[in-house]
Amino acid sequence: MSDSVPVPPSDRRTFVSKVSAAVIGGLITVAAPIAGLFPILDPLRRRSDTRGMVRVTSFAALPEGGEPRKFPVLDTLVDAWNKTENVPVGSVYVQRTGDNTVRVLHSVCPHLGCSVGYNASGRGYFCPCHKSSFALDGSIADPKSPSPRGMDPLEAVVRDGDVWVKFQNFRKGSPERIAV
Repeated sequence: MSDSVPVPPSDRRTFVSKVSAAVIGGLITVAAPIAGLFPILDPLRRRSDTRGMVRVTSFAALPEGGEPRKFPVLDTLVDAWNKTENVPVGSVYVQRTGDNTVRVLHSVCPHLGCSVGYNASGRGYFCPCHKSSFALDGSIADPKSPSPRGMDPLEAVVRDGDVWVKFQNFRKGSPERIAV
């Protein structure tokens, strides 16, 4: 006689169904969180948009006499998860220099980052924080000025009657113009 006890077929079916349920449950338990990570981590793998040209104003809004006007720069900011349109990122002075040509200067003082004002009577720019003064072209007007360089010019084009500017910030306090 043999010592083995025959296993009824229903016990085998129960064992196979329990093992199958455990394996399938384990796979779902592991696969679901991994699949859920892809939408969360996807924005981190995307390249951020590089800033291009931003429309600042219409060319017709600039006075013909060459007096500069200050305009806000509104841009679309894109981070890993959000896209926000018309966000103020700074301001610029735009000056008409000829037919369809403009000069654009950053409105921040290169010394310590104070907001530069325009003095119409003195035909130039001034920084109220440390008394830096700049000529109409953005160069340093007073040799005793604490600013290490002139105002920062920005790349601009007139296209279809609008002024487009490549807005960027520069390192403060440095004699070299270093984009940040």
